[in-house]
Amino acid sequence: MGELPGDLKYSKSHEWVRINDDATLTIGITDHAQDQLGDMVYVEVPEAGRELKAQEAFAVVESVKAASDVYTPVAGTVLEGNEALADTPEAVNQDAFGAGWLMKIKPVSLDALNELMDAAAYQEYIDSE
Repeated sequence: MGELPGDLKYSKSHEWVRINDDATLTIGITDHAQDQLGDMVYVEVPEAGRELKAQEAFAVVESVKAASDVYTPVAGTVLEGNEALADTPEAVNQDAFGAGWLMKIKPVSLDALNELMDAAAYQEYIDSE
């Protein structure tokens, strides 16, 4: 497993959040999560315009091992789901922190990010699991 990007925030349910320059957020699952799930065979992302509450399931990732819901760490409105994953679900395995992103949202507030972990805290968390 590679280094965790230091510019991201992480949740205990293994999602990552990137704050974009326009104060929107990009969200995906961590490299650790995709590694635990195995090879992705199907990814369902949310439709633009969907309103999400914090901790609400917003996507489904299906691997050779299991199907899992993915939860949003922050409330907001979906701007875009990563539709490319319908054809290339393996992008989540190959580049979890890049091409494998799941959605972009306009958050209700950025305050919720204060409750998330930085890279060092997340590394400690997964090491203790």
